[in-house]
Amino acid sequence: MPPKETTMENIWAQVDRYFGDLLTPPDGFLADALRANRQAGLPAIEVSKLQGKFLQVLVQITRPLRVLEIGLLGGYSTLWMASALPHDGRIISLEFEPRHAEVARKNLARAGLLDRVEIRVGRALDLLPALVSSAPFDLIFIDADKPSNPQYLEWALKLSRPGTVIVVDNVVRQGKIAGADSTDPDVIGTRRMFERMASEPRLSATVLQNVGVKGYDGLALAVVLR
Repeated sequence: MPPKETTMENIWAQVDRYFGDLLTPPDGFLADALRANRQAGLPAIEVSKLQGKFLQVLVQITRPLRVLEIGLLGGYSTLWMASALPHDGRIISLEFEPRHAEVARKNLARAGLLDRVEIRVGRALDLLPALVSSAPFDLIFIDADKPSNPQYLEWALKLSRPGTVIVVDNVVRQGKIAGADSTDPDVIGTRRMFERMASEPRLSATVLQNVGVKGYDGLALAVVLR
């Protein structure tokens, strides 16, 4: 039994680190990328080790040839997915900040995976219309500005096919997502996305709540039915 003074948050983090250390590589290009992100001053908001591993396993299950990532940051989640792609699989990743994109390029190049990823820099809502010619995508990962989540979901539907898997990060918001009267733009945008998701007959969706080194949050997971 943990000591009485141990908080639940500490237990969550300890368990997360236990599984992360056990089930993910201890070093290599993934750890290098995290170090490079911190050295470059990027915010420490990338997915956790276990969340990255979840994305990798999802790619291994679905075997996508075309992946769309909305929100690149330093490319940590991109590395997890790109490393599991089939030999002819490719990722298009959208990033608003040019400096973040440059750090990600270096991380991907260091890992020998840059040839699997096309990075496009700019406001995602401005870049998405040009992707119609690259559609449909088999897997879409949304991890960008939360107020735009409803629009990102609409574009995900436009760029999908039956069987496309859609993953959205940071949807629980430390439990704030349950607050119908919230004035937080991130919560409002995410709640509107879920309202749209719930009313869309083409989607079957659920939420995986998670606790760990990043506190209390969760992922939305949906599949396009038709």
